[in-house]
Amino acid sequence: MHIAILTFEGFNELDSLIALGVLNRVKADDWRVTLATPAPRVTSMNGVVVERMSTLEEACTADAVIVGSGIATREVVEDRAIMNTLRGLDPARQLIAAQCSGALVLARLGLLDGVPACTDLTSKPWVVAAGVEVLNQPFYAQGNVATAGGCLASPYLAAWTIARLRDRDAAEGALYYVAPVGEKEEYVERAWRNLSPYLPAPAPALT
Repeated sequence: MHIAILTFEGFNELDSLIALGVLNRVKADDWRVTLATPAPRVTSMNGVVVERMSTLEEACTADAVIVGSGIATREVVEDRAIMNTLRGLDPARQLIAAQCSGALVLARLGLLDGVPACTDLTSKPWVVAAGVEVLNQPFYAQGNVATAGGCLASPYLAAWTIARLRDRDAAEGALYYVAPVGEKEEYVERAWRNLSPYLPAPAPALT
């Protein structure tokens, strides 16, 4: 399984790197998590430089894609080369998720047509202007498309991705690991209250 986190110039470290850390709690030979960037190096909104782990073209063939947020998302959606490449994303064959202003990328790609979304408060006017209903909640998913609002909702996107590609136990284990000590059970329980409505119902046990 390849999960690509789209990470653009001016990216928000919390969005890309928290997701990267949570997703990498899955320890399996066939599990690969990468930062997919449009250039060999990109610099975050706070000056952190990261090197490309995969390309945007590779992201379009990944099993799951998380579109990260950042201070330059409005410039990203006006970049014809980037957006033409990202038109290869397809929720019919991959999970597609967006964090905060990443919802604007999905909106401009037509992946949120008729689908409400979550985003952060700064990005909300831009997403609304793109014709998308914005919800006042941290997470929402419809089918293979999910969005989260607020940097610290990033673990929700990661857990949803793990639950869909692996199982709930793996996702719960990842959340439990990163949750604050003394609050782990409470944190995981709250996460599942937000995620469970948007996950497929478990198959009934065989009798």
